[in-house]
Amino acid sequence: QVQLVESGGGLLQTGGSLRLSCAASGGTFSRYNMAWFRQAPGKEREFVAGITWNGGTLNYADSVKGRFTISRDNAKNTVYVQMNSLKPEDTAVYYCAATGAFGNRYDYWGQGTQVTVSS
Repeated sequence: QVQLVESGGGLLQTGGSLRLSCAASGGTFSRYNMAWFRQAPGKEREFVAGITWNGGTLNYADSVKGRFTISRDNAKNTVYVQMNSLKPEDTAVYYCAATGAFGNRYDYWGQGTQVTVSS
C-alpha cells in the first residue's frame, strides 16, 4: 500500500514562495506518475501539476504555468512543487497523488497540506 505524506504548507503574503514536499513509502516510487492537486474552500479539487515516473514529462494547469515547478527525486522517494509569485487565489489544501506503476489514474492520495496566501 502506497502512503503519501505532504509537508511544507503555511501562511504567507502575496508574492511569496513556498516549496511543498511529498514523501512516498510502501511501493516502488520510481514507477509512479505523480501529481499535485489542490482544493480551495467551496470548490472542486483541481489538477495543479504532474510529472511522469522518470521526470520526462511535466504538465501544469494554466493558472500556475510560469510560477510553479514540479520535480521529483526518485532516490529520496519524494516529489516537490516549488511555488513562486503566490497569489491569494492559490490558497487551498494541496494534495499529492500517485498512480499505480506506470499508470494514468491517481489511486493514491496524501492527506493534504494547507497553503494560505494573504493579500
